[in-house]
Amino acid sequence: MSRINKNVILALLTLTSSAFLLFQLYYYKHYLSAKNGAGLSKSKGSQNGFDSTQWEGWFRIAENMGFQCLKIESKDPRLDGIDSLSGTEIPLHYICRLANHAIHLVVFHERNGNYLWHGHLRLKGHMDRRFVPFRKLQFGRYPGAFDRPELQQITVDGLEVFIPKDPVHFLEEIPHSRFIECRYKEARAFFQQYLDDNTVEAMTFRKNAKELLQLAAKTLKKLGVRFWLSSGTCLGWYRQCNIIPYSKDVDLGIFIQDYKSDIISAFQDVGLPLKHKFGKVEDSLELSFQGKDDIKLDIFFFYEETDHMWNGGTQAKTGKKFKYLFPKFTLCWTEFVDMKIHVPCETVEYIEANYGKSWKIPVKTWDWKRSPPNVRPNGIWPISEWDEVIQLY
Repeated sequence: MSRINKNVILALLTLTSSAFLLFQLYYYKHYLSAKNGAGLSKSKGSQNGFDSTQWEGWFRIAENMGFQCLKIESKDPRLDGIDSLSGTEIPLHYICRLANHAIHLVVFHERNGNYLWHGHLRLKGHMDRRFVPFRKLQFGRYPGAFDRPELQQITVDGLEVFIPKDPVHFLEEIPHSRFIECRYKEARAFFQQYLDDNTVEAMTFRKNAKELLQLAAKTLKKLGVRFWLSSGTCLGWYRQCNIIPYSKDVDLGIFIQDYKSDIISAFQDVGLPLKHKFGKVEDSLELSFQGKDDIKLDIFFFYEETDHMWNGGTQAKTGKKFKYLFPKFTLCWTEFVDMKIHVPCETVEYIEANYGKSWKIPVKTWDWKRSPPNVRPNGIWPISEWDEVIQLY
């Protein structure tokens, strides 16, 4: 790169104190309020964030310096379906080019749960699709979620900028950062058709289930164990953006290769005693922990075969084994109960495997041995192994 071009680009970077290369945050609390965003997570506000006027000023200055710039904005996805707010747009990406050089500025928005989110780089109809080689850009193919980094200031060619204090961790997050938004519009439609249960019992259960899920997430994160929302908890997130009040438990999935021998003791140390342990690491492992007010935390371990995945189930009184088949899936981030948490990226296929194509209709009577369309008989545990594979507490 020639010295002239380098100086011009460095000058432009000086103006981008709220964008990706400088890792500052853009806050937009004024888009969400208790009045207009009921049921949504609120973003934290900051007097240090850019407002829309400052972004427009940066845009004009860049163009006056000779850059050609493309601005990508979109509505906040959490406002989808709220007629009075769904048209409000927020800045997502800025792309500026000069000769053969381009700068991609990714705007990170702070969200509840102390994490950062960036939006999808989706070109509108009138935009030049040859402006830059978009497929080569590292950000924007999907929305993304990242841990909020601690920042440190460094100097590059005399320019003071901020970077993550742990840049390796940030770079490692990039290929696994894909984010799936809760379907807020569909959730509102669901509650118009099926009235929400706002009884004291339901609200208490949701509160306790949320606390249990947050405690489980904190415990597993400390252990370095990947997990995701599974079964009814996953269904509640995808169908109604909330915990299903009649489910009576919290369901998580873990790949068996991520199993650690100290999982049980770690949960017991935070006040969650083991309720039952079925199966073994080699076959059909399932753990259940007792939360308060008789709410269970069920953890299902998933095994991978050539063309599918499965988790096991065990009937304690008979020793019968069951297998629940799922198409192969990968993990994406979402936001649920004020947390950044994993869900299957192939969400519809995952839910349809477990609940069938009628999953949008609430079903309050459920037999785990017969109701799921993906359940299969899987033999019987030998009586000689019952002491190991059927443990009740």
